[in-house]
Amino acid sequence: MKINTKNFGEIEIEEKDIINFPSGILAFEDQNRFIIIKNNDEENPFHYLQSLNDSNLAFVIIDPFVFKKDYDINISDSIVEKLKIKKPEEVKLYTIVTVPKDLKKMTANLSGPIVINTTRNLGAQIVLDDNRYSTKHPIFEKESEAI
Repeated sequence: MKINTKNFGEIEIEEKDIINFPSGILAFEDQNRFIIIKNNDEENPFHYLQSLNDSNLAFVIIDPFVFKKDYDINISDSIVEKLKIKKPEEVKLYTIVTVPKDLKKMTANLSGPIVINTTRNLGAQIVLDDNRYSTKHPIFEKESEAI
């Protein structure tokens, strides 16, 4: 099927790649169908979470382990149940990135990760009650090993 996007124009997607977010994304609760547009450059860790409900809405996302090797979260039983997660291998985590004009000041929301069950294509953004992580964690700070 074809979809129109603001940033990428018309693109072809497959139904099997659509991720359903039953509760939407925080502040975008009415947006419940997304697709991940992967970056073709394997050295570039940034991807896009594109809404299928609103062609103008896309989030820059990144695997948090790329820049925060010791990122460690607990996913609540209610989220495990909601996303029908049966085993850890089904889970993929992403964080939403804020991209300012000065790219060296890019941050990621480590306290509100996106959790995806890759087997069932179900997703949720969760809010962590963990003061180790912030909504504006610098991606390019000195301790970030991979970038």
